Amino acid sequence: MGNSIELTTGQQFEIERFSRAIDATADSEQLRDLAKQLLKAWHSQKAATTWVIKQQLNPSL
Repeated sequence: MGNSIELTTGQQFEIERFSRAIDATADSEQLRDLAKQLLKAWHSQKAATTWVIKQQLNPSL
């Protein structure tokens, strides 16, 4: 797949584990809370990735 990012087996396992937990959750409040946590985690990861890239491009900062 050329430039695609490959997930580790552990990451794939975690995705499956959380997917099953989501599927098993009937409480809409729990699902909303989980969605908010995932949104925060996603944006934190994006910020961390941006920081690492900036550090590699300009290590003197």
